[in-house]
Amino acid sequence: MSSWIPWRARARTALLAVLAGIGAFAAPVPAQADSRPEGLQSVTYHGYRLEVPAEWQVVDLAENPRACLRFDRPAVYLGEPAEQNDCPAGVVGRSAGIVVEPITARSAGQATAATARTQRGKAIAPTAASSNGTIQIAVEDAGVLVTAAHTPETENLVRGVLASAELTVSAERTALPSAARRSDATPLAAAGPQPGSYVGKGFDACTAPSQAAMNAWQASSPYSAVGVYISGSFRGCAQPNLTASWVTSQTNNGWRLFPIDVGRQAPCTSYSLKMSTDPATARSQGVTAAAGAITAASGLGIPAGSAIYSDIEAYTSTASCKASVLSYLSGWTERLHSSGYLSGFYSSAASGIKDAAAEYNNAAYTRVDHLFYAWWNGAADTNTGTYVPSSYWSDHQRIHQYAGEVTESYGGYSINIDRDYLDVGNGSTPTPTCTGANLDFTAYTTVQSGSTGDRVKAAQCLLKAAGFDPGTPDGIFGPGTTAAARNFQAGKGLTADGVVGAKTWTALLSRGSTPTVQSGSTGEAVTRLQRALTAALGRTVAIDGVFGSGTGQAARDYQSSRGLGADGIVGPATWGALQSGK
Repeated sequence: MSSWIPWRARARTALLAVLAGIGAFAAPVPAQADSRPEGLQSVTYHGYRLEVPAEWQVVDLAENPRACLRFDRPAVYLGEPAEQNDCPAGVVGRSAGIVVEPITARSAGQATAATARTQRGKAIAPTAASSNGTIQIAVEDAGVLVTAAHTPETENLVRGVLASAELTVSAERTALPSAARRSDATPLAAAGPQPGSYVGKGFDACTAPSQAAMNAWQASSPYSAVGVYISGSFRGCAQPNLTASWVTSQTNNGWRLFPIDVGRQAPCTSYSLKMSTDPATARSQGVTAAAGAITAASGLGIPAGSAIYSDIEAYTSTASCKASVLSYLSGWTERLHSSGYLSGFYSSAASGIKDAAAEYNNAAYTRVDHLFYAWWNGAADTNTGTYVPSSYWSDHQRIHQYAGEVTESYGGYSINIDRDYLDVGNGSTPTPTCTGANLDFTAYTTVQSGSTGDRVKAAQCLLKAAGFDPGTPDGIFGPGTTAAARNFQAGKGLTADGVVGAKTWTALLSRGSTPTVQSGSTGEAVTRLQRALTAALGRTVAIDGVFGSGTGQAARDYQSSRGLGADGIVGPATWGALQSGK
């Protein structure tokens, strides 16, 4: 008899109450008629037992290993997924779903710092963290990894199901491998920013294909780029293959990746997860979505300089709906830029893409860097017809999804895909050169509304380079500069007061690549370091691009005052602190 049973009894009562309260599952597609669950059903795998709503589909992966682990309809999947799943490319959205699979070397690769761990007698489902609409728990005493997908509307339901868990006498312990336990483990890295510079064909699929399928397609298909759904609370398919190791393997083999996030949808749709009709709130939601995408990309080893594409499905546009979408994308873009990523936008050419083009020069919105547009005309090119002027996003900034939901087979591996044609640039976030603006000062004094002078011009240039446009750098700290500073500060977790003081200066001046620099190093990164240390320490550090004894002492003083190892070697931890404004 499990020591979880008393908790499970309470959880069952609570779960029935949740079911009674919601009356129906949130629909990932246009809403259907209510369907009130009549009760619960018990499901067991490896001695781990859950009670799930009676109407949920139960899929035994031992009987159907290639079943698609899809979350757009309520289901529980029991067992180890096959390496290649039969997923349609067109799965959109999510309702709720749970995958219970054995802890193996393969499944452990999915564990992240957010993965909760529980042992017998410890019911943690109510407090386990949710990341990108997913709760993951390693139940080591049953040797299972539990991945639960939800939307904001179904989160309580899913937590209730997880809280109903108990162990049976057949449960056998399997510990999560130690490498997966380390929250500070350094992920493997992609071979440079993604997708990088590439012109040619690609495809996207609901779930990342197996290594064997990727190898077979590389050898005989016309494709050299693949779209992968890395994040988002509305992502429809599970990703049993998508790990840092998978990313490293594909990019080392020459594949280009274009990462996709599926988050909130336009408010003028019937999807269950929508952005706000209030533009300011929608902008904030875009910031939140980007933060989740950055966390996912970083965990997969997809570095800064890569583009991440926000998937906003087709909608019937209105002025209000367009304002929400473009505000959301502004927040999305600004947050990605603050961490050095490019922003991409996927939508129908006839709705979202057309709306973005209509406001291309509107300073009220922050323009996305790349377009990824669905126009199923069968033409493998980046022509946008009448939807977007040819002069917009014309500098290697386009992906055209030219055919959808087709099944192709190469080397014995069939995958349902959307066909894409890419013309993308070098993967570096475009930044102004700040020509004519002096960035080197003996002190970075506070500037704010009403301030004027060269330091204001420097702050304006740095904000513009970070993707927060204050307007033309003119040395006058007006409302546009205040707004840009506030948005930058919010993205960094700093007090968003629009005042550029020591912390904001430090974050702005240190922004960029983060190579390890130390005594004897020279170059642009050292110059940025010297500027940032001058701001952070409140004392003059010579800005000459040469890492000498003075820079070394300043680095050690900064490291010591911020609780870092004071060795004078500026690596990821020190850069991270500086770029966070510490």
